[in-house]
Amino acid sequence: MTGSRRLLVLSGGHPYEAEPFADLLASFTGWTVTHLIHPEAETAVAAGAAAGVDAILFYDMPGYSFGDGKAATRPPSWTYRRAITDHFARGGGAVAMHHAIAGWAEWPEWAEMIGGRFLYAPGEANGETHLDSGYRHDVRYDAVVLDPDHPVTAGLPPRFPLCDELYLAPVWGAAKPLLRADHAFVRDNFYSASQAVAGRMFSNDGWNHRPESDLIAWEKPVGTGRLVYLQPGDGPAAYADPNLRRFLSNALAHVAAA
Repeated sequence: MTGSRRLLVLSGGHPYEAEPFADLLASFTGWTVTHLIHPEAETAVAAGAAAGVDAILFYDMPGYSFGDGKAATRPPSWTYRRAITDHFARGGGAVAMHHAIAGWAEWPEWAEMIGGRFLYAPGEANGETHLDSGYRHDVRYDAVVLDPDHPVTAGLPPRFPLCDELYLAPVWGAAKPLLRADHAFVRDNFYSASQAVAGRMFSNDGWNHRPESDLIAWEKPVGTGRLVYLQPGDGPAAYADPNLRRFLSNALAHVAAA
């Protein structure tokens, strides 16, 4: 897979099906793709792997270790943080996909770059205290295009069906909303992430999370570059969806042109 533009893909820290994901990456035409997987990805980026790339696709959820019913966290290295912020400072762009919104719980600037945060435990996001976030697998819903004239949504139908995981989590600072989910983002439609970590999957007992935004894709400036976040992307059905592939292809081209 070769082309004139250079794409760095980061994954790891969250399970996914490697071959279907590789098929998704192979569908991006005009790119030379380098795919790095954590924990080695953090070291490689710190050593310069992001230098000179046109775009980064974040499909990673680093900074966690799960065990004994708890999620232990750590921050990224200073050199990794510097490499990512330097990428945006020089006008580089990025697309962050699905569980990337949960990455680096101890690096608050990462949540600011994305414009949202999925919390595995109660904590702070955007200066406010929040309960742990919610998740729900295999939700059938329609994605609704909010800006049909935006380059990232070009060629998409006004609405299209998806079956994928959704998150109940705080989002903020979406300079250009792109997609919303035709779904009620309320406590009764989601399960507690903290309870899942503790071994109680698919439970929301005693978890009184507030309603959250139905935005599932947006664009925002970061440094002198820009970032597009796309919440869909949990597994093979999403990877293969032609509308999501078009969205991602458009988004990568858009952020690389910053």
